[in-house]
Amino acid sequence: MALSASDVPTMYTLLANSLSGDESLRKPAETALSQSEGRPGFCSCLVEVITAKDLASQTDVRLMASVYFKNSISRYWRSRRDSLGISNEEKIHLRQKLLSHLREENYQIALQLAVVISKIARVDYPKEWPELFSALSQQLQSADVLTSHRIFMVLFRILKELASKRLSSDQRNFAEISSHFFEFSWHLWQSDAQTILHGFSAVAQSPTVNTSVGHQDDLYLTCERWLLCSKIIRQLIISGFSSDAKSVQEIRPVKEVSPVLLNVIQSILPYYSSFPVNHKLWDFTKRACTKLMKILVTIQGRHPYSFGDKHVLPPIMDFCLNRITNFEPSFEPFLIQCMVMVKSILECKEYKPSLTGRVINENGVTLEQRKKNLSGVVGDILNSLLSKERVVLLCNILIRRYFVLSEVDLNEWYENPESFHHEQDMLQWTEKLRPCAEALYIVLFENYSQLLGPVVVSILQEAMSGSPASETEISAAMLLKDAAYGAAGHVYYELSNYLNFKDWFNGALSPELTNDHPNMRIIHRKVAIILGQWVSEIKDDTKRLVYCALIKLLQDKDLAVRLASCRSLSFLIEDANFSEQNFMDLLPTCWGLCFKLVEEVQEFDSKVQVLNLISVLIAHVNGVIPFANKLVEFFQKVWDESSGESLLQIQLLIALRNFVVALGPQSPICYNMLLPILQRGIDINSPDELNLLEDSVMLWEATLSQAPSLVPQLLGFFPFLMEIIERSFDHLQVAIGIIESYIILGGAEFLNMHASSVAKLFELIVRNVNDRGLLSTLPIIELLVQCFPMEAPSLMSSTLQKLILICLSGGDDHDPTKTAVKASSAAILARILVMNTNYLAHLTSEPSLSVALQQAGISIEENILLSLVDIWLDKVDNVTSIQRKAFGLALSIILTLRLPQVLDKLDQILSVCTTVILGGNEDLNEEESSGDNMSSTGSHGEGAVQSKEFRRRQIKASDPITQLSLQTSVRDNLQMSSTEYAIAELDINPNPFFLIFGHSISCGVTIVHSAHKLEVYRGCRRNRKFCVVLPRLMLSAFSHLFNELVFSIFLLCFFAGWGGHINCCKMSRGVENGMLCRYRSDPLPSLFKGSITILWSEVILH
Repeated sequence: MALSASDVPTMYTLLANSLSGDESLRKPAETALSQSEGRPGFCSCLVEVITAKDLASQTDVRLMASVYFKNSISRYWRSRRDSLGISNEEKIHLRQKLLSHLREENYQIALQLAVVISKIARVDYPKEWPELFSALSQQLQSADVLTSHRIFMVLFRILKELASKRLSSDQRNFAEISSHFFEFSWHLWQSDAQTILHGFSAVAQSPTVNTSVGHQDDLYLTCERWLLCSKIIRQLIISGFSSDAKSVQEIRPVKEVSPVLLNVIQSILPYYSSFPVNHKLWDFTKRACTKLMKILVTIQGRHPYSFGDKHVLPPIMDFCLNRITNFEPSFEPFLIQCMVMVKSILECKEYKPSLTGRVINENGVTLEQRKKNLSGVVGDILNSLLSKERVVLLCNILIRRYFVLSEVDLNEWYENPESFHHEQDMLQWTEKLRPCAEALYIVLFENYSQLLGPVVVSILQEAMSGSPASETEISAAMLLKDAAYGAAGHVYYELSNYLNFKDWFNGALSPELTNDHPNMRIIHRKVAIILGQWVSEIKDDTKRLVYCALIKLLQDKDLAVRLASCRSLSFLIEDANFSEQNFMDLLPTCWGLCFKLVEEVQEFDSKVQVLNLISVLIAHVNGVIPFANKLVEFFQKVWDESSGESLLQIQLLIALRNFVVALGPQSPICYNMLLPILQRGIDINSPDELNLLEDSVMLWEATLSQAPSLVPQLLGFFPFLMEIIERSFDHLQVAIGIIESYIILGGAEFLNMHASSVAKLFELIVRNVNDRGLLSTLPIIELLVQCFPMEAPSLMSSTLQKLILICLSGGDDHDPTKTAVKASSAAILARILVMNTNYLAHLTSEPSLSVALQQAGISIEENILLSLVDIWLDKVDNVTSIQRKAFGLALSIILTLRLPQVLDKLDQILSVCTTVILGGNEDLNEEESSGDNMSSTGSHGEGAVQSKEFRRRQIKASDPITQLSLQTSVRDNLQMSSTEYAIAELDINPNPFFLIFGHSISCGVTIVHSAHKLEVYRGCRRNRKFCVVLPRLMLSAFSHLFNELVFSIFLLCFFAGWGGHINCCKMSRGVENGMLCRYRSDPLPSLFKGSITILWSEVILH
């Protein structure tokens, strides 16, 4: 039922009760308000409460009404199926009401209403609310200061909302708004700027700044309105025009606005020292200058070419450089923005020389050429602004003034070393002055490395000579040395060309560590940081000394120093050139220091940092097992103390995974600690599941991979995997590894316990994942069939039916991934036919499979099994050697089917079988040798996987597919079908004869060599057959003495005695090592009598 004006008092009462401290009043009121949100008229009632003049003093109730109003507009302004929402008539009423109540005195309520109007405008403008901007502009003409401020607040929110829309039509609308509204806004901005400057001048000249409070309030409100107008202009320039970095079109407002903004900054800055500190105008001066410089930075990033104009960039760049280098009074936020501006200009890619060439004789000036020309112009401007002397001066100022620790920094360090360390480490460079100066210095050095390299080394030498290693007082010289060390550390990648690390370390850094005075913590911390930054320059003859230095720093009394050395030590151990030999005797001390440090630190970030070092040590250093018991106790303690600290627990799970891998087959010694942690992490009903699941699943996979056997508790974890996969396939790759481990380690016990879960899991995966997911899953299904050939197929009947559908579906001609999926699926079915023939015959005859094929739109003209034969014949080149042999064995079994269609495929089947016989063994040998090589190499972490890898190789070696003889299978199955194919046999002795194994396509005659006889098969209705038996030595001699053509002619002449139209095999002397050669049909010279053609054939020389 809709709400009406008569419900306004009730609504007011509910809003008032919702603010009550009495829960018996608050809860029912909140429930009633929540139930009324979706009812028509709810928003209208709220607006009446907000705009009622007699309720102006009830600010809290009106503010609550505005919050409910904003939330309701967000939810129900767009039409919704589950709610009646807001009717068009009510929308019109609300829009009119909002525009008529812009003069809201309470700032918080006015802000909520501005947000409401912007959300409505996002949906309704321009179609349903075309008069929005004209109505606001008209009210501005006759508005007082407060009303105009509120209108500017609304305009800013509307423009910000509309600018965030990304559709091209919406962006065109915003561009149109900018073209019409910019001049109006810019004129108001300039007018207000003059008013503010006159007002500042009057206030500064008055005897007491605090006089005429009413006038100052109006001036301050004008200032706030002017800042809102500044934001509006920024939004119009940034979002209303496409970036000139792409279009290379001049943006006129950039050239018009930027110089004026700079002039206003220069006009306002002097008043910073005129107003009393903490006066609201003094505070506005800081905010205004900072905001205007931010706007200039944003404009430069959006429209770099227009900003690079000679009337824009030079004065702004010169002003910023002067503010940075001069000792003029300033304030940190503004200085930061000046540094950001210089940094943005120095690293702007549009101002860099273009490396692209030009097409010769090209007509006209291309877009790239225009960019190149503009870059050249700006480059010349920058070169004129940044002379060598000025660059050197800037570098000196940054290091000597901004890098030096202040008294405030030292006090913070003294009071809380941990907090100081992390604040320096994690601050955004745009938030504090020193990190911003460091960022600017790095960019400056990158641009002028050849000029500044010697300068930095000179400053470093000066600082080291001014503050010897024996100094104990915190002097200006010591602080300068700390700053110089920091400067050398930030640009190690370039400074290494001018500074030899070994000499620096032995001559200065190492002696610094001999001074244990507490004040030396400043230098000790910086030395620890440098050792981590210069890791790539530490050579073998210095590594041992550096390791010892960091271990000594880990024993420092100051926590900031110890944490810095902890991080640097992690960098050195993770380095690809880490020398484990030089570190091994330091390992016991390092473990002890890590355990001690993690007990002493209090902050969460510190514990994470120490835990990261422990994880790195476990992953990269041998010799973990002697410390296993201490590590188990440590991990258990940290886990118990980390309740509610998900990030710390994640780091702990990573360390545990490294620990399990390092223990290898001895990992069960940590199961009492590990398994309860693992169980909590993989339980999706755990409260920390969202944060811990990913790392817990990876720990689970590592635990199984290293396990020498499957303990009952691990065996019982498998149902958790089903729950994880049912919810999401995000962890599919790791889950595949887990399933493989369970199959390899658990064997029959695992299958008996979790058969239904396994079947359901594979069905869920195969029916829902994409082709990439299938490629990961199919090898595990094949492994399960290999290990349990009699049990697994019947268990996974629905999954196997899906594989048949995959095989018989088309669409893989131009998609390698689909081809691989189809080939792998066919290999599984071929394996089942070989190892459990009756079941596949049963599966292909099930009515449910026929129904599934019909539903999938797959038409089968013949027997399903024969359709699979076509897939095996077609995909034999897309599978591994073992799968290829499975194809051959399956095809040999097909020969026993007494079906006329098999006769038509006989030559193809035998062709595939011969290919596999000759190529298969060698491929298998290569795979086994490569597998041996892989298992015998690698780091200690990789070698520890041998427990699972050894079982995998055992399963592979015992694979029935590898043990069966395809040659024997083909021979035996052909003999079983001899009646059907009318086979003639010739007893021969194979030893003195050369083996020929070929077939004639047109006659359908196939020659097969078995162990003791050469068998000739006739696969056509013609009553003709032939047999070729040639002595081995004779053919061998021919193949070496004559070229290919002559050898082919010899064979043709040999066959010519049979008369008639025959086909023969073309043999090549290039055939070596029993490999199969294939040739296209080549016509022979016409000198031969009769119609003789060499057709596509296959010849195997053995």
